[in-house]
Amino acid sequence: MSTDPRRPVRSALGRVLAIAVASLALLVCAATPGAATESPGQKIANALRASPVYVDPSLATAVDAAQQRKLVAQIRGTRLPIRVALVPLVKGDSWNGDPQQLASVVHDRMGGGPAILITLGTYGDDIAAAEWPDDAHQAGNAAFAVSLQDDMKDAGTARQIARAIKIIKAGTGDAEFKKVTADTNGPSVPTGKPKPSGSGSGSPLPRMLALVVGPLLLLAAAGLLLRRRARLRGELATPFALPRAVFAAARSADEAELRERAGEEVVRFGEEARAAQGDPSAIERALDAYAAAGTVLDRARGIPDLAGVFALVAEGHAALSGTRPALPLCFFHPLHGPAARRIPWRPLGRREQLRVAACETCIRAIRTHSAPEVLLDRHDGRPVPYFEVPAANSLWAATGYGSLLGGDSLAARVQRGDFTRTVT
Repeated sequence: MSTDPRRPVRSALGRVLAIAVASLALLVCAATPGAATESPGQKIANALRASPVYVDPSLATAVDAAQQRKLVAQIRGTRLPIRVALVPLVKGDSWNGDPQQLASVVHDRMGGGPAILITLGTYGDDIAAAEWPDDAHQAGNAAFAVSLQDDMKDAGTARQIARAIKIIKAGTGDAEFKKVTADTNGPSVPTGKPKPSGSGSGSPLPRMLALVVGPLLLLAAAGLLLRRRARLRGELATPFALPRAVFAAARSADEAELRERAGEEVVRFGEEARAAQGDPSAIERALDAYAAAGTVLDRARGIPDLAGVFALVAEGHAALSGTRPALPLCFFHPLHGPAARRIPWRPLGRREQLRVAACETCIRAIRTHSAPEVLLDRHDGRPVPYFEVPAANSLWAATGYGSLLGGDSLAARVQRGDFTRTVT
């Protein structure tokens, strides 16, 4: 047995030091909770501060290290605030599979400001781009154009992004988009007007094609309906406050249910606006939107007016956020939710071309020469797309729920009586 009198002292000292080290480690961990709970958006934002290109490890074979270095060099040569964030997008993930949501979160985590963020698109084989402020370099249409160009079909993600960066640098995104969609005269929507018949009996080929294609279209529509119902069930399982769940529920509701949901959103937003702190002018705009939404809700005659309530609430939310000029709701069907970007669109039978804000679903429909789902209103006793109602009779036709505004706002239009004038 040892008789060294220093051993107990050394043992006690060792225990004290061990406890001190452990306590210090706990204090460090407690002082830096973000390091252990870093969100996916923050992780990407942090990576983009070090390099303008972030590629998720699962996509490293799709865009390898050499390709990443080339993209970094190309981006730095543009002297534009371009960033590339490539992560898999899957329904139910942190971004709900939505590239616009991914871009918005990452942009916020990076502190806002002018930026161009290129991501994968909704369908995986295309790319998308978000830009702050909107359309400054036509980045959204640049990415769309690349996804449609024939020589980019099997080019791979890195080459698609490189082409998009080149177009963004040149500032020709709108022109490139128009070029690849030159044969699109805008979506055809049923108006109830008979088409003039041509002279003579014509070829039987169109009738034969109709017999073949008609059943296929019915099957496709049935499949789309089933997928939409499944998607709504999934979205409605999430908290009601999530914007996409709100709009999904609104689309599936009848008029009475939609009126109830609109009322809930107005009340919820009013509480948020009254409790807001920050820029007084932004809070004032939000409160104006809240008051206008209440006015429209009280006198709403149908679904188009109730959709206007949602548009005004969205306008108020945009005022409170203050991060960038927000896009309005989808022009074609505002209950689709927030628009992804503005696109050129020419109404059927008209020469003038408009730039309207549209959601990803409607943009995809137009790109594939299909008719997007449109919100209907009644005019002369029959249902028509709401934007075909004379502007003098409908605030929503006059403004496109925000897409066709000049320098004012929907709230300002309601305040000056443009809505009440159409319902009296």
